[in-house]
Amino acid sequence: MPVKAKYKERGTVLAEDQIAQMSKQLETFKTHLEEFASKHKQEIRKNSQFRVQFQEMCATIGVDPLASGKGFWSEMLGVGDFYYELGVQIIEVCLALKHRNGGLITLDELHQRVLKGRGKFAQDVSQDDLVRAIKKLKAMGNGFGMIPVGGSYLVQSVPAELNMDHTVVLQLAEKKGYVTVSEIKESLKWETERAGHVLDHLLKEGLAWLDTQASGESQYWLPALFSELSSQDVTPEEANQMVP
Repeated sequence: MPVKAKYKERGTVLAEDQIAQMSKQLETFKTHLEEFASKHKQEIRKNSQFRVQFQEMCATIGVDPLASGKGFWSEMLGVGDFYYELGVQIIEVCLALKHRNGGLITLDELHQRVLKGRGKFAQDVSQDDLVRAIKKLKAMGNGFGMIPVGGSYLVQSVPAELNMDHTVVLQLAEKKGYVTVSEIKESLKWETERAGHVLDHLLKEGLAWLDTQASGESQYWLPALFSELSSQDVTPEEANQMVP
């Protein structure tokens, strides 16, 4: 047998051995993970920080405890039920506020409202739990998604078509809660037509309110980002100057 062929054969054997060894190590790790889950299932259910760390451990070996409603993980930990119930609560909060924010809400506000709705004696919920539940809702194709804004997220609960232009404008409005055509043109170096097209779409989808009586030029308010609107429901009188 030629030397080259011998080296190739030897390399193949070594590769197969390494794969077999890695598979065995992964299987051992998975077994230990299941034993860990069995021992600490109460902490995983009750402690949100502990749950985050456990999810990260699972991710290192490609195990997704939320992948199925049946099987070892769901039956052992009840995590499937937990995230299903959390998903229902997220939908309820988003529906209740849709008339006000058009289907966009900050992750912070969503977290606060979910916690308030669950009561102080309920199982603790972290923002990481919300993100995981929203990803599951997104996979169902019912309009849910997350838009990165200022180190956190805006949660979208309606199937509105938002492209990169819309996302950039939402990020620009994040600090003040509103944006103007001039600010968009200056910050993003856009033409008036492009800025107007994006803002008109946000108005049409109910994601922005137009304040035509603002000093200077009209302001486009994003109620999901407007802290004062986020802390209280707006009456028709208060919203009189804004055109949805």
